[in-house]
Amino acid sequence: MAGGGFVAAEGGARDYGERITFSVVVTCLMAASCGLIFGFDTGVSGGVTQMESFLSKFFPEVLRGRKNAKVDAYCKYDNQWLTAFTSSLFIAGTLSSLVASRVTRRVGRQAIMLIGGMLFLAGSIINAAAVNIAMLIIGRMLLGFGLGFTLQAAPVYLSETAPAKWRGAFTSAYNAFVVIGILSATVTNYFTNRIEWGWRLSLGLAAVPGAVIVLGSLFVSDTPISLVMRGQHDQAQAALQRIRGEDTDIDAEFKDIIRAVDVARQNDEGAFRRLFSKEYRHYLAIGVAIPVFYEFTGMIVISVFSPVLFRTVGFNSQKAILGSVINSMTNLASTLVATFVMDRVGRRVLFIVGGHFVDHLGKHEGVTMPLNYSTAVLVLFCMCTFSFGLSWAPLRWVVPSEIYPVEVRSAGQAMSISITLCISFVELQVFIALLCAMKYAVFLFYAAWLLAMTIFVVVFLPETKGVPLEAMRSVWARHWYWRRYTKDADNGNPDSRL
Repeated sequence: MAGGGFVAAEGGARDYGERITFSVVVTCLMAASCGLIFGFDTGVSGGVTQMESFLSKFFPEVLRGRKNAKVDAYCKYDNQWLTAFTSSLFIAGTLSSLVASRVTRRVGRQAIMLIGGMLFLAGSIINAAAVNIAMLIIGRMLLGFGLGFTLQAAPVYLSETAPAKWRGAFTSAYNAFVVIGILSATVTNYFTNRIEWGWRLSLGLAAVPGAVIVLGSLFVSDTPISLVMRGQHDQAQAALQRIRGEDTDIDAEFKDIIRAVDVARQNDEGAFRRLFSKEYRHYLAIGVAIPVFYEFTGMIVISVFSPVLFRTVGFNSQKAILGSVINSMTNLASTLVATFVMDRVGRRVLFIVGGHFVDHLGKHEGVTMPLNYSTAVLVLFCMCTFSFGLSWAPLRWVVPSEIYPVEVRSAGQAMSISITLCISFVELQVFIALLCAMKYAVFLFYAAWLLAMTIFVVVFLPETKGVPLEAMRSVWARHWYWRRYTKDADNGNPDSRL
């Protein structure tokens, strides 16, 4: 079968007897809160770009075009500098995530989250004080650098810290905080939209989640795997004992971590180059496919540009932001549901069900509607968002963070994150132009991709729920297709027998 569930007897992996402790909950919540900065910035930028006070100061030509009755409703926000304000964050995040993958092996994941929080904090202050477009872009670039660092570290931190039985729930908490950040931003925009300098307040409040990450990072230790990789065995054992519970026997898990790291050190150089070798082809395929398919669901443009889209179909400014608030609340509800069911039903089921349902709704969004049907558009948006929040939204963080072996984990995570951010940059930069050129047909384009990604998951994605990271190779060895690439890798590899 293409990816059955994990069976300890088949995979030869140990049952560590892990349980949820107060320490692991607090530690993982801190790491997951890195999602706040991604979510808040995603939510706040889309609302700000349609505020009249913001447009009149930086993009008066857009404001004049919006008030021109002769301009097509789909084209009123077609301005490359305006979209650059939003998309510049993602190209900066792409570059910083690649840098972070190399630095994290030397300083650890906790330090990378701290650096990311500090960069985001600096960017938010510059954006709030901006007096020209150059300051806006510089601030956005700093926000992007902070985002790239935290995206590189936080999902992997969660994956390496959480108990295997509940790894999906703990890792998907990152997405829950992303959604909380989006909701907080849209609510902020709703109230600041009526203030002349409200856009400054909206952009400046991004400093709050940045400060949360900085302070939180100072009070947590690094992951046991990261500490072992840097030769700090005593600290690693103490950290593992703390998160697993003082009365828990951690010897078996700690020995397996050391064994996995020893294997990683034998292949320590050229991690990026190794990802493209035959031995790692299955990791590369899934690590590339998930972010590519995720980006072409079109949900990133809905998250960022939902106020603009609602303005396009007939809402006024305040109602457009209110529509975004409703959509964000729907997203949060579905994300919480996903957190509770992910480790019960598995990754594949949610991928398939969510992808199929969003594809069906996406085709309906592609049907042209009169402007007075704007409420129906909001309902369709919320239904798509619920399906997406139940499946691809959290799983895009969970699966890439857990599939890679330790020797290429930082490189693999950096590659997945860089692909996500790079495509986000391109998509956000061209979406308004596509909307102007293709109108409603742009949603049919996304629907075709949703169908393709669902077929890919059915055929090629193995089930990874409940599998310890140190035993993840067993998942690929049992897959009908990928096992051909694991035979040579498993010969003489002690990690394959964990």
